[in-house]
Amino acid sequence: MSDANEHLEKLMQELRRGTITIAVLSQLSEPQYGYSLVTLLSEKGVQVEPGTLYPLLRRLEKQGILDSKWDTNEARPRKYYLLSETGKEVFDLLVIEWKSIVKSLNGVIEAKGDDSNGTD
Repeated sequence: MSDANEHLEKLMQELRRGTITIAVLSQLSEPQYGYSLVTLLSEKGVQVEPGTLYPLLRRLEKQGILDSKWDTNEARPRKYYLLSETGKEVFDLLVIEWKSIVKSLNGVIEAKGDDSNGTD
C-alpha cells in the first residue's frame, strides 16, 4: 500500500466518524433497531460497522437525542431507537450546519482548482 493510500485511509476514518452521526439521525424519524439501521444505511451507501453504531446509539440516547424502547414481542428482544423532540431539533440544526460546511468546502476546493491553472 502506498503512503498516500495509507494516509487516505486514516483521514477517511476521521471524516466518516463525524458524518455517521448525521447519517444515523437521518434514519430515526421512524423507530429502528441497530441491525435495521446498519442495513438501511448500507443500502444508501453508508457503511457502518455494528461496533461503531451501537456505542453511538447508546451515547446519543444518554445525551437525550434519542429515545428508545424494547420490543419483547419477537423471539429475540430488540431495542428500537427514535429521535426525541430534542433530537429532531438537533438533527435539523446539524443539517443546516452540514450544508454550510459543504458549501464552504466546495468553495475552497473549487478556488484551489482555479489557482492551479497557472494564473496569478
